[in-house]
Amino acid sequence: MTRKLTLNAFLMTTGHHESSWRLPESDPHAGTEVEHYIRLAQLAEKAKLDAIFFADAPVIQGPVAQRPAGILDPITLLSAIAPVTKNIGLIATASTSYNDPYNLARRFATLDLISHGRAGWNVVTTAGDAAAQNFSQLGQLDSSQRYLRAHEFLSVVKKLWNSWEPDAIIADKDSGTWADPSRVHPADHVGEHFQIAGALNVPRSRQGHPVIIQAGASAAGKEFAAQWAEAIFTAHQSFESARDFYQEIKNRATAYGRSEQSVKVLPGIVPILGSSESEAIELADTLDELILPEYAKKTLAQQLHVDPEVLELDEVLPEGLESAASKEKSTSRRDLILNLGYGKNLTVRQIIRELGSGRGHQTFTGTPEQLADRIEYWFKAGAADGFNIMAPVLPSGLETFTEHVVPLLQQRKLFRTEYDQRTLRGHYGLEEPTDHQVGLVR
Repeated sequence: MTRKLTLNAFLMTTGHHESSWRLPESDPHAGTEVEHYIRLAQLAEKAKLDAIFFADAPVIQGPVAQRPAGILDPITLLSAIAPVTKNIGLIATASTSYNDPYNLARRFATLDLISHGRAGWNVVTTAGDAAAQNFSQLGQLDSSQRYLRAHEFLSVVKKLWNSWEPDAIIADKDSGTWADPSRVHPADHVGEHFQIAGALNVPRSRQGHPVIIQAGASAAGKEFAAQWAEAIFTAHQSFESARDFYQEIKNRATAYGRSEQSVKVLPGIVPILGSSESEAIELADTLDELILPEYAKKTLAQQLHVDPEVLELDEVLPEGLESAASKEKSTSRRDLILNLGYGKNLTVRQIIRELGSGRGHQTFTGTPEQLADRIEYWFKAGAADGFNIMAPVLPSGLETFTEHVVPLLQQRKLFRTEYDQRTLRGHYGLEEPTDHQVGLVR
């Protein structure tokens, strides 16, 4: 089967650049308006993108003075978007640390049925004490404990999703039998973290169950993705880093008896586009000049787990920050920042500019043709199966990408011109799960 390029629209309030809301044309209240997201979803669907994706965390992320926060619950939001779209996939983030398997399995299964098989779950374990303290806990579990819980959580959720066999619903009016009880199986799970007796009260969708996605880059995160994920969202600044990560994930997946095609590797990219390079650079400069450095420095210090006073805007990072955190926290993002500082010798102000558009994801500034070249090269050279498109400003950035980059990828026969599948699993070229009997989970 011909390998397909995957493109998701990663949506965030007014855009991924932290100062996007300050542009004259931006609506600073758009992040709480469902009509804004419906328009974006329909725009992405018109361009035949695979999915829209919402990140989420059960905590205010970053200083509220700095930029609009991600506010709306993504599963609820996607349930509103589902009826006004037909084909595009709908991916929401939810944490295994601050949910219970039964309720979350039911919510995603419901979204999957509402959308006729277009749902995906981005699984996160949620690092940081602030989130824990919103759930009656003094602090977060350490990384190993969070992933042990996550492994059991996924096992239970799959048991619940698979508790209905594909042909369980008979709907035989003559006999009066709606579903065959012998084809609906109790979870019967007793584990370290969860004890769940019954079957899910939601049957299977046309794609079997929601697509499982993961977004961790630590050693534990990569091992988790290799075992469970059908797509992995990731951040890479360089081709070499992305290629190495790509091959590592594929190798880890095959070690679990999976094919390389069973997990998609999708880096994020922030496209700052213009009709010429100079026009794109001008837009990038306009956005960067609107960043308020003192706010951004506080966010950077929080990510590095240090006092903001130790960071000087026009100085390089102070030595010794590798050991600043007393226990393991969001290490993949912290390591990325440290690499910008120590690896590239950037000042704090320069790091803030690097992170302002995509929080560590690759930022591309140039023309649509140049971006199409970059996407094609990474895809064909084995560094990505596709990309999460992180428009710096919404809706204009997504409009530019869909109107000027997607047609180039279509002309090069890298991307579809029409949907040929109706489910997210179909868009990704993934097989329908066959482990429908309870107990046959990975």
